[in-house]
Amino acid sequence: MIAVINYGLGNLHSVQKAVAFVGGDPQVTDDPQTILSAEKIILPGVGAFADGMAGLEARGLTGVVKEAALRSVPLLGICLGMQLLFDESEEKGTHAGLGLVPGRVLFFRQKEVKVPQIGWNQVTLTKESTLTQDIQDGAYFYFNHGYYCCPQDEADVLLTTDYGLRYASAVQRGNIYGVQFHPEKSQKCGLQMLRNFVEMDNE
Repeated sequence: MIAVINYGLGNLHSVQKAVAFVGGDPQVTDDPQTILSAEKIILPGVGAFADGMAGLEARGLTGVVKEAALRSVPLLGICLGMQLLFDESEEKGTHAGLGLVPGRVLFFRQKEVKVPQIGWNQVTLTKESTLTQDIQDGAYFYFNHGYYCCPQDEADVLLTTDYGLRYASAVQRGNIYGVQFHPEKSQKCGLQMLRNFVEMDNE
């Protein structure tokens, strides 16, 4: 079973539907025991960073996500869910995140680009990973965000994307994965990435 965490933000139904389509057994839940017993976990999300952390806190899930990550359960953060994996965000003040991936979430300050970034953009592969298997360099994914993740350790970067600057559009730190784009809205490439996550072995 793959737990899709419901903390009050995010397009849960479309993520659940896409995961099921590629052969997964997704269950939308905010129950701590269900999450801790899951084979894999997806942390989706759309909205503001502080609201996301508040939603997790209100449901008693902050420690649950951290505990699952420490147990080496594969964890995939999508969009806001990826940003919440980091130490802190500067969105509407400075707010602490889950601290699972060292680094910060920053605002796009480049004047030549529209913020938020909404639409299709390309990714560049930076290292091999089970998550990016059969994803071609230059593949297009669907983005919708005004802030970007800046990992402290370059070794954590899986994919980069150019939008006024080159930033990390996907990360991996051990069993913890994050993608800034929406794979559930990214057609063939997005479904391939979700299939990779569904089929990967728990290490």
